[in-house]
Amino acid sequence: MMFPWKLHLFVLIAGTIAGAPVWAGAQAGRADLPDSPAPAWTSSPSDRHALTDREETWKALPKDFLHDQKQIWFVFPGRMARGHSWIPVLAVTGVTAGLVYADPHIEPYFSRHQTNWDDFNDTFDAYISTGEIAAIPASLLAAGYVRHDPYQVSTALLCADAYADSAVVDLAIKAITRRERPVEVAPNTPFSDTFFAGTESPVKGSSFPSGHAAGAFSVATVVARRYANHRWVPWVVYGFAGVVGASRITSLAHFSSDVFLGGAIGYATSEYATLRPR
Repeated sequence: MMFPWKLHLFVLIAGTIAGAPVWAGAQAGRADLPDSPAPAWTSSPSDRHALTDREETWKALPKDFLHDQKQIWFVFPGRMARGHSWIPVLAVTGVTAGLVYADPHIEPYFSRHQTNWDDFNDTFDAYISTGEIAAIPASLLAAGYVRHDPYQVSTALLCADAYADSAVVDLAIKAITRRERPVEVAPNTPFSDTFFAGTESPVKGSSFPSGHAAGAFSVATVVARRYANHRWVPWVVYGFAGVVGASRITSLAHFSSDVFLGGAIGYATSEYATLRPR
């Protein structure tokens, strides 16, 4: 069993690593926003609209989702063809490739010491993590209706839209790569040649990329962007997303490259499709 201090230390480190760089980017250009003295999840209208110009409604949600998919699959490739956005794409591709190369060397540690992570894996079980991710927009939606706060309701709907946007990209890549999960690799067998080896459906069988990481970071990006004037919010939501992603590695459900790419997909689809002003 993992000692409690190790579990707490891992959660702190994982949350900090996941949250710090993206939090810094979310805060850039918003230094003029004052710290709101209002309770958590509230801010003045002027502060709110300084963060994003897009609002969401139940009526517009299906149309906006289709618009997002057009941005992802048609507009973005067109921008790349014209020479835009190559630096972040190459950066994500390079880190993912490096982690794919490193996966066979990283995964044996977690395979040999899986019992050390029992407490952590039980806390962030696949179904529990899914429920925790869904609880964020559900709580925002309920609180928004109770408090008659349309901004809060809109944030919840944007979270749902972002989750769906990232899920489509995630499933499309899974269907192509059909990568075995670490837990499916036979004992005493190298963690290599795992791509194009899965036989189950993309939803259940394919490891690359991590759907949990994509979903967690998509929701976290929306909340962090919409409530960036509360400086603790990006730390909390990105930290949570980072811990969810880390739990997929320690439980042998995913390789490190799966989790990194899943997180990148969640962040990118939310930041550049879901939250993009219409």
